[in-house]
Amino acid sequence: MPRHTYRNTTLARAALKLSQNCPEATAIHFDDGSSISYGEAWTSGAALASALLARGTHPGDTLSFQLPNGRYAVIVMLAAAIGGFVINPIVPIYRGKEVRYILRHAETRVLFIPAELRGFNYVAMMEQLIDDCPDLRQVIYLGESQHLSEKFEAFDLVLESGKEQFPEPAQADPDDTKILLYTSGTTGNPKQVRHSHNTLNAALDNGVDGWQLTDQDLMLMPSPVTHITGYVNGMEMPFFTGVKTLLMSQWDVNEAIKLIENYGVTACVSATPFLKELVDTCQEKGKTLPGFRLFACGGASVPSALIHSAWDTLDACRAVRVYGSTEVPLVTVGFLDAEQRSLAAETDGRVANYDVIIVDDHGNDQGLDTDGEILAKGPAMMLGYSDNEQNRDAFTPSGYFRTGDIGRLLASGALVISDRKKDIIIRGGENIAARELEDTLLLSNAIAEVAIVAVPHSRLGEGVGACVVPAAGSQVDMNTLREILAESGLAKQKWPQYLELFSALPKTASGKVQKDKLRQSIRQQGVSL
Repeated sequence: MPRHTYRNTTLARAALKLSQNCPEATAIHFDDGSSISYGEAWTSGAALASALLARGTHPGDTLSFQLPNGRYAVIVMLAAAIGGFVINPIVPIYRGKEVRYILRHAETRVLFIPAELRGFNYVAMMEQLIDDCPDLRQVIYLGESQHLSEKFEAFDLVLESGKEQFPEPAQADPDDTKILLYTSGTTGNPKQVRHSHNTLNAALDNGVDGWQLTDQDLMLMPSPVTHITGYVNGMEMPFFTGVKTLLMSQWDVNEAIKLIENYGVTACVSATPFLKELVDTCQEKGKTLPGFRLFACGGASVPSALIHSAWDTLDACRAVRVYGSTEVPLVTVGFLDAEQRSLAAETDGRVANYDVIIVDDHGNDQGLDTDGEILAKGPAMMLGYSDNEQNRDAFTPSGYFRTGDIGRLLASGALVISDRKKDIIIRGGENIAARELEDTLLLSNAIAEVAIVAVPHSRLGEGVGACVVPAAGSQVDMNTLREILAESGLAKQKWPQYLELFSALPKTASGKVQKDKLRQSIRQQGVSL
């Protein structure tokens, strides 16, 4: 097991100390030109925590939020820490089906939502769901809204009611569960990943140490703060390290370039499509971003050519490939030295503060330079899933996490990902479970069989493809799929963008659909979204 000294503290304790020592110092910048200081962050977080405690929320209760990157997400994060609530970020793209499942499974007591965001009415969604969520006592919304239930309350009114209250930070054990994160796996429903204060801080430390970040750095964060990357490196980082952050509410490459130039941004950790757009646009505009020194890229396939292009285009930037997951965040941290450029581009990074072994189908250690399943164990590894049966499948008897990815270790300490055992699609950093889509589509009488597979996507890395056998006498087209999925309430980002009809799907002798053959056929046809 790698050696690591846990911080053994909590966000609430760290935030309180900073609010006392440097209350006027900026903690986090926002892309609307505003910022929040350590003093303001503590005062607002404490006020919200006080208001929630007064309304009957207790330490240990689950507080969920489905908010975009911004000031309110920071305040909610701090309120959870100060009040001793377990926090549960929900990605804003999720809709009724996913949100209902998560709120019920997490036994959420309080939910924070925008009244409306990017044309979607979250209050209307929750009016339909709230009666199906027996533990949910309160929905707190940002903005203006007409609502039907007394359980709904405006954020500003709740915050105001807690002003002038000064609660002591909850006496949480740093090894206790701090956060619940839901991640798509090979089964239909998301898995609940549990992290403690210590494991989350270990993930943060991995990045800060591996990327040599200091108090001279400013981290741009376009990844959602409802993902572990955005949560840790976007919101928590300034409270545990000297590194400040700048949250982007929504990715826009031209806006990102302006922010990098105007604020002196030095680093970014995000998904492949963002790096590609940044490099392409800088090439078009003749920009080199001389102060920008790091882009750690993961969450989807990262072409070697993109890394080389970033090194060539951006003056001082070390673009690197990194690897990890919600369960085992930041297993690798990339290669930063000039002489390691080929390793930065052609491998998925240097293993940092994890034990990694490569095994065959029987669990035998394959050593170096041989492909097998990647097993990882380290201080930043999750506490486990909420489901003990899932834990039995996910961990080896010696405590290694089975990542479900295929790769090999090199003598240089680099890890190379070559394939994926898990039947998921990674669309721009979002995991999409094929099983969930298949189960939903098979509810229609028009579809006899369906296999959901990844399709190459020029911007997002992978898109969603549906290989369908129509039921006898039925006509199936893309509109058919859209109608079925719209009725189900699944987020539109999961909907297939490619459809291929079959008279029969290729199968093994035991009847299992051969998705590798479907993916290979799509590649051979040159299909790209």
